[in-house]
Amino acid sequence: MGWVLASTSPRRKELFAQVGFSESQFSFKQVAPDIDESHLAGESAADFVVRLAIEKAQVGLSLCTDEVNPKVLGSDTIVVLGEQILGKPKDKQDAQRILLELSGQTHQVMTAVAVTNGSKTLTRLCQTEVTFCQLTLETINAYIDTQEPMDKAGAYGIQGLGGCFVKSIKGSYSAVVGLPLVETRELLHEMNHIELT
Repeated sequence: MGWVLASTSPRRKELFAQVGFSESQFSFKQVAPDIDESHLAGESAADFVVRLAIEKAQVGLSLCTDEVNPKVLGSDTIVVLGEQILGKPKDKQDAQRILLELSGQTHQVMTAVAVTNGSKTLTRLCQTEVTFCQLTLETINAYIDTQEPMDKAGAYGIQGLGGCFVKSIKGSYSAVVGLPLVETRELLHEMNHIELT
């Protein structure tokens, strides 16, 4: 009866390890779920990110054929500016466009977490407001040259160089990194409790 993290993100791995510090013999393995992350027409940003987290957890579970009663955690993070969902940049020009849009603005970071044991699935949605300072094109291009923005939703990593652009944050810092610690810990306890009753 082990935990499985349906993500190969080193950031999520680190955060998930933190979450289990008070659990006796807490350990987990990682699997790489491959899902279609297309946004459905008419789907709200909140519904979208929760659906992706659930799908990642479910696909992660299907990859655990050698585990006895695995409990799988899936998570997804999106950046939302107004009504627009800003995904990972397609190329350097796209990264530049996204960062210019975020410059001097407040955006929302939504991180959803889902845990499943096959018969029960629990979810949490964490929403955090992040305000960027004004960015010059020169700064944006220098940041893009580091390659950091290229695999990040919203084209920045708050825990890396992108943290230099964050003027203020209202909500969970760890959720912006990729896994909300408090909410994830609640889900772990809730799932463990279900399995004990």
